Amino acid sequence: MSATGIIIGEDGRSRCHWHANLPDYLKYHDEEWGRPVTNDIRLFEKICLEGFQSGLSWLTILRKRENFRAAFAGFDFDKVALFGEADVDRCLGDAGIIRHRGKIVSTINNARRAIALRDEFGSLAHYFWGYEPGHNERPAVVDRDHIVANPTTPTSVAISKDLKKRGWTFVGPTTVYAFMQAMGLVNDHLEGCFCRPDVEAMRAALARP
Repeated sequence: MSATGIIIGEDGRSRCHWHANLPDYLKYHDEEWGRPVTNDIRLFEKICLEGFQSGLSWLTILRKRENFRAAFAGFDFDKVALFGEADVDRCLGDAGIIRHRGKIVSTINNARRAIALRDEFGSLAHYFWGYEPGHNERPAVVDRDHIVANPTTPTSVAISKDLKKRGWTFVGPTTVYAFMQAMGLVNDHLEGCFCRPDVEAMRAALARP
């Protein structure tokens, strides 16, 4: 890995270093991370899974993602909002997910808060993309030093603060910024990563909600 945080894969392509050339993580880097998402179910899924990641690695969550989807009704928040104590117990007994009562209860709570957010803004996408940082808020160069030095941003702090006021839980500023990076509200593929221009093109073509 160079000082810029770029590594060369076996296919000769330059990429952000964090996938460590692990096949499933590399696929996630190449095909998902940073590509703009406007689907409410995917947005809800991601912010919940980022909450489950707290204190763990994203790779741990990624490898359990299908189990999480099965446990939480595909993250359809209208369905998850109806979960009760029996569902909490079911999830606590599910070895395929992270069996943390607080995070399970948080997901159910956040589903109910997501319905309220959709009712107010029309969609989760409209709410979250309304916070998309402007060019003046972004660095001239996205490199490893910038990413390491900025685990949160003023925008992620603002979103976190607003969500908490609305009753959401496990949505701290670092969690929210990881969500923003993954869902394409910012393009934090490093300079030199082959994905960066692809993501820029996708963001330029995106019809904002």
